[in-house]
Amino acid sequence: MSVRTATTRDIQEMHELRLAVRENRLADPLKVQPADYQRFLTGQGLGWVLEHEGQIAAFAIADIHERNIWALFVRPGFEARGFGRTLHDTMTAALFAIDRRPLWLCTEPHTRAAKFYRAAGWREVGSEPSGEIRFEKACDV
Repeated sequence: MSVRTATTRDIQEMHELRLAVRENRLADPLKVQPADYQRFLTGQGLGWVLEHEGQIAAFAIADIHERNIWALFVRPGFEARGFGRTLHDTMTAALFAIDRRPLWLCTEPHTRAAKFYRAAGWREVGSEPSGEIRFEKACDV
């Protein structure tokens, strides 16, 4: 297992992984396109991939300007191995090194993701019109 900075060469594999997840699936798969990843990886954000057994097992992307976690997904079959937590911790440490303002994200209620974020110290601060939960995480250093 190794974590590295995501590059534009990773977009296709990250996008395929995003479309393969079992929870927090896109209601409209056309809503997120490779150009969205491109935008984040070439100036608006930062991304990381966790490689295992020669493939991307998980990836994370954050919007550094909006302080938003745009994506954190683990490939089906690789869940519950700590890959998501490893990327989460890498991402939040990097973002708080840049700026100590709180981070935020939204995810569907009653999912493994919501449970994961609560366990990682995120605080539920409300809900979105879509029904998603809005979480915030303060810098704890």
